[in-house]
Amino acid sequence: MEVVCESCQARFNVPDDKIPAGKSIRAACPKCKNKITIPAKDAAAPPAPAGKGAGEEAYDAAEKPFDFIEEDALTALICEPDPAIRDKVASVLELMEYHLTTVSSTREALKKMRYHNYNVVVVNESFDTSTPETNGVLLFLERLPMTTRRELFVCLITSRYRTMDHMLALNKSVNMILNAKNINDFGKILSTAITENDIFYRAYKETAKRARGF
Repeated sequence: MEVVCESCQARFNVPDDKIPAGKSIRAACPKCKNKITIPAKDAAAPPAPAGKGAGEEAYDAAEKPFDFIEEDALTALICEPDPAIRDKVASVLELMEYHLTTVSSTREALKKMRYHNYNVVVVNESFDTSTPETNGVLLFLERLPMTTRRELFVCLITSRYRTMDHMLALNKSVNMILNAKNINDFGKILSTAITENDIFYRAYKETAKRARGF
């Protein structure tokens, strides 16, 4: 289905299998962030305006799978090299009703985060690096603007540090630390940590929303 942003006139080809049957959805335009209404599969898409510029950048929705899900849907990015740990993390997040993206390289992770603001990022300190201090995903997250970073929950998986060490989490610019040996308790630990984080930042987030006018 072809979708046109009424604000910037950008055109996007959205695969039909990414649109829920019989239900329209709202999503942010990847270019200008204006809200776009995408009709249900059985509804006619709005006509596209004529005169597409020859130099207009093409958009591949398959590379940005979360641009066209329901507006309040939860999304998570998993950056974990160990298959057993990765499967456990994915299983827990799916039970918590997160839409998942699993990546195998820093480059892929940064590409995904460029086009989507995830609710949760789970990253192993050794992901795609032999030196935790040069972990590209963590370095990228550290440099995010505060307004973006405060909307994101980051879980660092490590074999060196103690689970739920709050002072070290602050030092590492993450929200939660999980020692890999505690992976079987990941669901309980993550739920507790997210709840505590939401309570801690509730006033900040409400103030930020009022400042943005919604």
